[in-house]
Amino acid sequence: MFWYRLAMNKSAHGLAALAFFLMVWLGAMGPAHADANSDGLGALSAFLKNAQSGRAEFTQVVTSPAQEGRKAKSKTSTGVFEFQRPTHFRFDYKKPFEQTLVADGQTLWLYDPDLNQVTSRSQAQTLNNTPVALVASAADLKALQADFVLSNAPDHDDLVWVSAVPKARDGTLKAVNIGFRGDQLVLLDVQDNLGQRSVLRFGAFQLNPNFGPAEFQFKPPPGADLLKQ
Repeated sequence: MFWYRLAMNKSAHGLAALAFFLMVWLGAMGPAHADANSDGLGALSAFLKNAQSGRAEFTQVVTSPAQEGRKAKSKTSTGVFEFQRPTHFRFDYKKPFEQTLVADGQTLWLYDPDLNQVTSRSQAQTLNNTPVALVASAADLKALQADFVLSNAPDHDDLVWVSAVPKARDGTLKAVNIGFRGDQLVLLDVQDNLGQRSVLRFGAFQLNPNFGPAEFQFKPPPGADLLKQ
């Protein structure tokens, strides 16, 4: 799973492993205008119907499973996430090392400045049949329920929760738990079938910013090695 590998291992840049890197990109992270007593499904439904773009800082903690003789390992990354529905997003990882991931609507780009390396792949090919593609095109819960079992999960940590479990059992993704506080997306808890877990916590979102046309464009820097997959 590319998202995990990006956070756990700086040398792993396989975009082909991107089975799920984004329930983060809920297709809407804007104002839910939901009732204060709304459950998780109500908050998610409102999110899917409203915001078209957003920007937020994030902290990501990725934990690998314990192995025989070894304790579980975790790594923390921080950065900025931006999106514009339905096909544009970017992650700018700042710490512990810089990397940039950009989807421009046609191509998915990964740039590692330390390696001076750019990896590119067809966005449609990479994200097809994955949650990011489903959520990007889904207008409501009904659309998501074609491929996910969605249910309210018990409240905890002062958040309301939605559980999303893929109906297809042959993928990498096991489950995603999505936490809301009022009308704000706060946390994503992603688990895969290899026992890895990624917890992504967002700061306050800037809702519906007016991104310029260059925000989701990427041009490989001069002299960078370009790998096409």
